Amino acid sequence: MEIIVETYKPYGEPSSAGLRVRPLPGQGFDTNLKVECSRSMRQQYPAGSLFRLVVKMIEREGTKFLYAYHAAPFEHVSREEAEQFISTMFDG
Repeated sequence: MEIIVETYKPYGEPSSAGLRVRPLPGQGFDTNLKVECSRSMRQQYPAGSLFRLVVKMIEREGTKFLYAYHAAPFEHVSREEAEQFISTMFDG
């Protein structure tokens, strides 16, 4: 499934990553759900950057999260492109 995600700084979260990734609202996923994806993708852009990624829901050691293969292609998108994509996700 293709979704829009955003990077953010994990203040107060136990994480060794400088930037984490989560889905944007309006796509049927909890925005607290973590996304495992390419570290290099995260490092190329500042916090708050938006991307279109192909993800799948997986569970590891009792924790559910979204997974995108680390070498999978991604598209850096603008806020407007993200909103347009989300608004048309559930159209016929």
